[in-house]
Amino acid sequence: MEGEDGAGGACRPGLGCASFNQDSTSLAVGTKTGYRLFSVTAVDRLECIHESAESPDVYIVERLFSSSLVVVVSQAMPRRMNVYHFKKGTEICNYSYSNTILAVRLNRQRLVVCLEESIYIHNIKDMKLLKTLLNTPPNPSGLCALSINHSNSYLAYPGSATIGEIIVYDANNLNTVTMIPAHDSPLAAITFNASGTKLASASERGTVIRVFSIPEGLRLFEFRRGMKRYVNISSLSFSPDAQFLCASSNTETVHIFKLEQHGPSGEEETPTWSAYVGKMFTAASSYLPAQVSGMMSQDRAFATVRLHTAGQKNVCTLASIQKLPRLLVASSDEQLFIYNIDPQDGGECTLVQTHRLLGSDEEREEAAVSEGPGAPQSYAATAAIPTSAPISATLTGYSEDGGVSRGEVIPEHEFAAGPVCLDDETEFPPINRCRDGSRRDKSRRP
Repeated sequence: MEGEDGAGGACRPGLGCASFNQDSTSLAVGTKTGYRLFSVTAVDRLECIHESAESPDVYIVERLFSSSLVVVVSQAMPRRMNVYHFKKGTEICNYSYSNTILAVRLNRQRLVVCLEESIYIHNIKDMKLLKTLLNTPPNPSGLCALSINHSNSYLAYPGSATIGEIIVYDANNLNTVTMIPAHDSPLAAITFNASGTKLASASERGTVIRVFSIPEGLRLFEFRRGMKRYVNISSLSFSPDAQFLCASSNTETVHIFKLEQHGPSGEEETPTWSAYVGKMFTAASSYLPAQVSGMMSQDRAFATVRLHTAGQKNVCTLASIQKLPRLLVASSDEQLFIYNIDPQDGGECTLVQTHRLLGSDEEREEAAVSEGPGAPQSYAATAAIPTSAPISATLTGYSEDGGVSRGEVIPEHEFAAGPVCLDDETEFPPINRCRDGSRRDKSRRP
């Protein structure tokens, strides 16, 4: 998310980036003066849990789940990645690369750094470099996705600069799994579901969103965002249960698609008028050209959100907050919007809260606007989406194999003096002591 220069003065420096953590319980924002971490587990209150002014012009900040580990990259040193334990206020280590860092992705097993024409895979337990993917196709936006399921650490990145090919790479076993011919034009957005069994993608045209099975790469769903104009899709996100997929772009509309389960015959489980019409279209499509029949098989948005303005870069996510499904949209105009979603009927989503992301706590609380009535205690179909334990509760522990050969060492790379220990089951990663028993507060600096 690009910041806007010249707007707002010193007290409102603008956002350099915004990202939700892996289970959508936290929002990290980078600014001209540092970065902030927010808890997004309540609708009516946005709690700032940490603020740092050590690094100016932060354009990448990523938090590992609800842990104390945070990765920061600033415009002042765009080739260096700093890894912090923010609760202790200490630096764990820093790494330098041969070119500008464009993206960083994390799960409990791997840390991935994406440059324009190379990708570096680190073992997050000790931050050592495991593999370097050199001479990847030009990727000026740093587009990549990493499955948050650490036992299933799939990495996806563009396989071509001219068409929408996706390379799926196993970041645990360090080998290529498959290549998916996803779109005719270059990729604009990709994301995995929580379990790493599905991958969604959109191209630079922004009209069609496709969902594939992983690791097979088979097309499962195809959704049409629109036909009238091309748009720049800035983010895709699955709901925790992978029943829904949201897409935000540079337009004023955020789309939410429903991944419908169909019976063996291709019809919906419950007979409806739309199922009947769909059956008629399916029968007719056998007499039509392939391009036309393909368009007829594409599903439209299940639910939509109308933002107040267009042209902003937005990051969206689907989460369960206070036991109800919500859509969260963080916008480059320094606001977080929270919407209610009706999981049964869909339609236009209700804006229930707007939070300001910058300014003091008092200013943000005064600026918080409740846009609608309190969240209803019971949607007609709230129970249709089973309440499950947080993702972090189902993905505990770390693989201790560590028996992966290391990749090429970058000359500018600086290893931590000792391994980072990730053996506390209550916090990821609880960097308390290294394996030799000594405390590690800071890594060596150049």
